[in-house]
Amino acid sequence: MSNNTTPPTSNGRPSFPKKAIVTAGMPYGNKGLHFGHIGGVFVPADVYARFLRDRIGEENVLFISGTDCYGSPIEEGYRKLTEDETYSGTIEDYVQKNHDAQVNSLKNYNISLDIFEGSGMGKSKETHNQMTQEIIEKLYKNGHLKLESTAQFYDEEAESFLNGRQVVGKCPIPSCKSENAYADECDLGHQYMPSDLINPKSALTGNTPVMHNVENWYFDLPKMRDLLKEYVELQRTNNETRDVVTNTIDEFLVAPIIYVKNEYEADYFELKDTMPKHEYRSAEKGKQSFELEFANLDDRDTARRVLDSEQLRYRTGKALVPFRLTGNISWGVPAPVINGVEHLTVWVWPESLWAPISFTKTYVDNCGQGIETLNAARLEVAENDDAKDWRDYWCSQDATVYQFIGQDNIYFYGVAQTALWAALPSEHKPQATPLPGDLQQSKLIANYHLLFLDKKASSSGAIKPPMADELLDYYTAEQLRAHFMALGLGLKPVSFQPKPLNPAANEKDADPVLKEGTLLTNVFNRLARSCFYTAQKDNNDMMPLGEVAAELIQDAKNTILEYEHLMYRQEFHVVSQLTAEYIRKSNKYWSDAIREAGEDIEARISVLRNAFYLLRVCTVLMHPIVPQGTEMIYEYLNLEKTTTKRKFFSWEHVFDGFEVFVSADELTQGAHKIKQLPPRTDFFERHPSQY
Repeated sequence: MSNNTTPPTSNGRPSFPKKAIVTAGMPYGNKGLHFGHIGGVFVPADVYARFLRDRIGEENVLFISGTDCYGSPIEEGYRKLTEDETYSGTIEDYVQKNHDAQVNSLKNYNISLDIFEGSGMGKSKETHNQMTQEIIEKLYKNGHLKLESTAQFYDEEAESFLNGRQVVGKCPIPSCKSENAYADECDLGHQYMPSDLINPKSALTGNTPVMHNVENWYFDLPKMRDLLKEYVELQRTNNETRDVVTNTIDEFLVAPIIYVKNEYEADYFELKDTMPKHEYRSAEKGKQSFELEFANLDDRDTARRVLDSEQLRYRTGKALVPFRLTGNISWGVPAPVINGVEHLTVWVWPESLWAPISFTKTYVDNCGQGIETLNAARLEVAENDDAKDWRDYWCSQDATVYQFIGQDNIYFYGVAQTALWAALPSEHKPQATPLPGDLQQSKLIANYHLLFLDKKASSSGAIKPPMADELLDYYTAEQLRAHFMALGLGLKPVSFQPKPLNPAANEKDADPVLKEGTLLTNVFNRLARSCFYTAQKDNNDMMPLGEVAAELIQDAKNTILEYEHLMYRQEFHVVSQLTAEYIRKSNKYWSDAIREAGEDIEARISVLRNAFYLLRVCTVLMHPIVPQGTEMIYEYLNLEKTTTKRKFFSWEHVFDGFEVFVSADELTQGAHKIKQLPPRTDFFERHPSQY
């Protein structure tokens, strides 16, 4: 029951899968991308996808995402705009407009997705609808679905059932302070039954809605509790999953609990014999409630009815609850007709979990052609891809799925998705996979919240997040990519502190966002420019070839191996520290050695040979993080006649020097002609506002 990454090999190098899928969540189609989407998910996912392409081959990696076209946030956003008469198009037009804005932002940040369409658009729509039908029908056939009549909010004045975002109240989960809780989910990701929402209000009229029963299909998630416990324990044992993932999943695997106010303790003792069997725990010191723990949800619900009948105040705790698959809003993927139950649509969260599978199938079926992609270079190798089926990526033991998500979505990807995948057993082969299902479990790479000026920013909250494109008025994409990678979001929430957007910033203080960018624009630039300009000045535009100092080669190998292990564990902030240290060390070598060489041309050429080797190592290691600048360095190395960009950045040659990229004649001559670098050229530019 494991992810498919494998431990280090006998030679000390980590072993990566033969094929990989990288996903970056799915942004809702009700708005463009803000800084959290880019810095918290898309940049880390893109860096890892680019690294894997370099490490295991571009033809073996697919980077998948798309617009989440359905769901109540979109329907509600569209409703408000049309009611205000500020938008006159259809809901499809509305989603397409926001999708186009998302595509533009992703391009601006050099996010290299192989496909970025949407669950309700492009070639992916038909595939996704079909995939949805097949998955839900298989879940039903395998006995994991229940048709339940549950209470749904209804606005009597508007004469309308309310979708998830049309009801707002206070989260019922103890210790949660969210005031932005919707029908069955708060903005911090907590799940609960709609009837538990505190002080619900209709977004349509402001009235308190009533509850009317409706029938929907539910996935029996509580039944999967033991399997989920086993899964979490295995993730802890192999030490490959971030603590935030396992700890968050654990929170939902507790027994069903009711928290009752201390003031009702005497009333409780009069009623306890009328409740199902349970464990009573008195309130801990300083706590305002005592606890009642039940064996299952049915027993807890029976006890709730007893408490309700006596009007005793209580709250329910986190626990596994049935996972709703369908709803009755019109804007959604059509649900299959099962047992005569018609006219339902699929709730956005379950179908968004398998949307990346739909995108993969769309991409593979079409060999990448006619697909909305942000990675045009990938199309050159798509037709030669060995994988002819989406299962070669999602079901094969030789493949791994790396899913980059935010902290708020761990419940869906870590709890619901894990259980759903396990509930889809194969009909055509033995249950040989780690879990009893066709789909391999994903490796979840979850980041903590990316705060804004020390506050949690939310589009629906008081602190509004800056949009991704807005940041490009002050920084280059490469400066921001380098900064986001260094923040350490895998360890804790981190605050994004852009000086131009911080009213409290002191004019004399340095901009925290530019710490990593300065390494690029100053140190890395200086090393690269020094190599090229010195070759032009001292060696007739020729890069010297030949033997590099042994101690520099050994130090490079040590750095490369450490970098590889850090990438294997997705410790991106440590990767940033390691590469920064290596770039500074390489630049210092150049400065010290060329000064010591003085005017001795032979000594200067020897130093230049070593420096070009160091520049190559820096360029390969930084390629996933700052692809634009590093590929510009490759361009001026002028190697196109003898090699390819893919080969230069490939880890097949990561320990090699320039001898494998130049011609035999050049090796004999001991020099390779570079492309002349114009004066004052920067490989890593500062933003115009920074001059």
